[in-house]
Amino acid sequence: MLLTKKRRGIPIKIAVDSFGGDYAPEKIVEGALQAGEMYQISTILTGDEQKLNNLVSDKPGSKYIEIVHAPQIIQMDDHPVEAVRAKKASSLMVAARLVRDKQAVGMISAGNTGAAMAASVLGIGRIRGIERPAITSLMPTLHGVCLLVDVGANVDCRPNHLIQFAYMGSVYAQRVLEVDNPKVGLLNIGEEPSKGNEVAQKVYDELSKSNLNFIGNVEGRDIPKGEVDVIVCDGFVGNIVLKFAEGIGSVLFGMLREEFTRSLPTKLAALILKPGLRNIKRKMDYAEYGGAPLLGVNGVSIIAHGSSNAKAIRNAIRVAKEAAEHGVINTIEELMEGENR
Repeated sequence: MLLTKKRRGIPIKIAVDSFGGDYAPEKIVEGALQAGEMYQISTILTGDEQKLNNLVSDKPGSKYIEIVHAPQIIQMDDHPVEAVRAKKASSLMVAARLVRDKQAVGMISAGNTGAAMAASVLGIGRIRGIERPAITSLMPTLHGVCLLVDVGANVDCRPNHLIQFAYMGSVYAQRVLEVDNPKVGLLNIGEEPSKGNEVAQKVYDELSKSNLNFIGNVEGRDIPKGEVDVIVCDGFVGNIVLKFAEGIGSVLFGMLREEFTRSLPTKLAALILKPGLRNIKRKMDYAEYGGAPLLGVNGVSIIAHGSSNAKAIRNAIRVAKEAAEHGVINTIEELMEGENR
């Protein structure tokens, strides 16, 4: 798949919805300050100007922070589409408009996921030719990470939607994860081409004829093996896989903690294994990956976990910067223009 060169020397500013998330605004602001101090990334915080000024003033990293006043807040229990239409002065919608107006190259929100998606689509707009944007998630594997597309944006999909997910995921894997010729797999209930429902079979046929590095169907047990770089599925299945993986990780470390504290010998064993266990936990920590890119909108949009701490926000800002610098949006645009010729 032919990709253009990375974009160099472009001004990078990331808009951050400072009042979205369980720990907003304190942890959101803290994460933005850390991103400025550690990575020299400029952010535009949207929200109550007075509160944000009090949190930012005289802190390390504050020279990388701008503040844009937004008096309204979209709550977690608000109806997504109704909220973004009714609360145009919300911290979320103001962040989206900053991207639309090219004052920022991307936005981040740890707030209402549905509202973040709606704000991205309605506020920023889709890339021409993309029928449905898709949420992606990085899944830890034996060999690093793989990209799962979609994990919740689209519950019901037609074949063409999944094919576009495959192309967008491949672009992201190549650009941001720096995987050469990413391997793309279709999540299914078996490896044979005849497996799955009618949609899966049609997608298999089309991807087999594409210029992607399509390796065929993959099953759920194949995800953690790390043999595929991009795994495509609809958002219903993808969200179940994502939540199941999160649950397994939490339970597994809980079981290990229980076993390693049973007796003095197991406590000593835990002490010896502590560095390795810490590395494993880090690989499975969502905060390390920052957030889930929403691919298909005309600007970088990162949907962060609702319980994001400062570390998660800092990494989400870093991921947004990398996606902008590596020209993910431009490359997807070029692919869609090629498809529409």
